[in-house]
Amino acid sequence: MKVLIITYYWVPAGGSGVQRWLKFVKYLRSFNIEPVIFTVDEAKYPIIDTSLEQDVPERVEVVKNPIWEPNDLLSIFKKKETKISAGFLDPNPSFIGKVMQYVRANYFIPDARKFWIKPSVKRLKKYLKENSIDAIITTGPPHSLHLIGLQLKKELGVKWIADFRDPWTDIDYFHQLPLTQKAKAKHHQLEQEVIRYADATLVVGKTMKKNYEKFSNNIHVVTNGFDSELNEEKSVKLDEKFSITHIGLMNADRNPKILWEALSELSIENKEFAEDLEIKLIGKIADEVEIFLNKYEFKNITKIEYVPHNEVLQYQKMSQVLLLAVNKVPSAKGIITGKIFEYLQAKRPILAVGPEDGDLAEILTKTNAGTIVDFDDKMKMKQVIMHLYNQFKDGVLQVASNNISQYHRKKLTEQLSMILKQVVNS
Repeated sequence: MKVLIITYYWVPAGGSGVQRWLKFVKYLRSFNIEPVIFTVDEAKYPIIDTSLEQDVPERVEVVKNPIWEPNDLLSIFKKKETKISAGFLDPNPSFIGKVMQYVRANYFIPDARKFWIKPSVKRLKKYLKENSIDAIITTGPPHSLHLIGLQLKKELGVKWIADFRDPWTDIDYFHQLPLTQKAKAKHHQLEQEVIRYADATLVVGKTMKKNYEKFSNNIHVVTNGFDSELNEEKSVKLDEKFSITHIGLMNADRNPKILWEALSELSIENKEFAEDLEIKLIGKIADEVEIFLNKYEFKNITKIEYVPHNEVLQYQKMSQVLLLAVNKVPSAKGIITGKIFEYLQAKRPILAVGPEDGDLAEILTKTNAGTIVDFDDKMKMKQVIMHLYNQFKDGVLQVASNNISQYHRKKLTEQLSMILKQVVNS
């Protein structure tokens, strides 16, 4: 079987957007599926991580097509005011910034990569006629790529799977966009059309599946995962201080205010705790988070904007506690940050901030990997932190996680392969 994977993010892109399908491609041949990649030529990725190139199998065909992006034009203006990506949306834009946000939100639907749709459809129609492909897969965001699949499905009748790494209209920052009612309706209409036409739709969590089942009965949960060796037991020297480490982007909605307040109060109440505490923030932090943190005088805080993925894994394994922060937005229950799965493999206690009845909470409970505290429960937060800290002081801070093998990338690729074969043979 041969499948064509249409993705905007591909190596040498760094960050979370590239991980899911890079890892699927790594293992697809183990299940007799040959991947072909269709991606952007000379993409201007915000993050580059050449260390990920080692995961690309030998002799994988990669087809590239040029793209024109409005960002090339918008860069004339102040970049901070015009950028809407990864949930970073300037909350206090200037007049020009407001105009750019409005234009971006209402005229680039579903997103600023919409100009890649028409030339890609033209290129792929020719490619599919000249090559034997059993199915195509589109992965978003950017969700404009699903419109490539939709058009190919309509014109050629090709078998098509739409993969949603994140929701479309339920994504955390959708409610922040200055959308007109007409633009909102267009987003919902396109999203529903994609789901209805696709032969199968992949989502990363149960809440997304439940929301999409209103439009199709071919919705499948295939989570993200981790990719280190299952039985890897290399000894790692833990941080000497009581380190709490967050890895990944932290925008204003993801700012765990209740945690910072609890840590500050505990530091005032307990001088030894204040000396032992170390906060590590690895990944881009929004200005709003910086401002909030500056209100507190934490003695030991480390901020690193980006490190290669292989180094990130070491930071995870060395940390005393791993922090997960869910965006405080209407769709919070359905948010499963991809970092949770690598946190599981790191086998360090996880402290999460988010809905106690959401998808993330269910994973933590089933794997016994950590504790989640609601956005506003400061008393419980302080109790959980002190419990972890006391274990740290006694030299017994560890986690007895279980049932994590189901989240290994190879196991997830096997799950994907079964869905693919069902679609192709249907």
